[in-house]
Amino acid sequence: MPKHERMSRGWLKIGELARKLGIPATTIRYYTDIGLLNVVAETPGGYRLYDQAEAARRVEAVRQARVEVSTLREAKAMLERLAISAA
Repeated sequence: MPKHERMSRGWLKIGELARKLGIPATTIRYYTDIGLLNVVAETPGGYRLYDQAEAARRVEAVRQARVEVSTLREAKAMLERLAISAA
C-alpha cells in the first residue's frame, strides 16, 4: 500500500504511531500482543499498520485505567468491562 494511501486512511506504521503518541514502539507491540491495540492491516513488507485515531483513544484509555489499577492485566479487564478492548 502506497504511503499516501495509508496516510489518507489515517493508518500509521508502528514507528510513526510511536512518535505521534510519544510512547516507545515496544509498548505498542506489547499492547498489540496482549489485545489492547488492533492492527488494521499489514504492508507487503510485513509492517503493522494502526489506525491513528483508534490507537490514540485506546492508549489514552489505558493511561487513565492505569491510574486506578496497578497492572496492565487489570487495566485490560477494566477496559473490557467498559467495552473499550481491542477485540
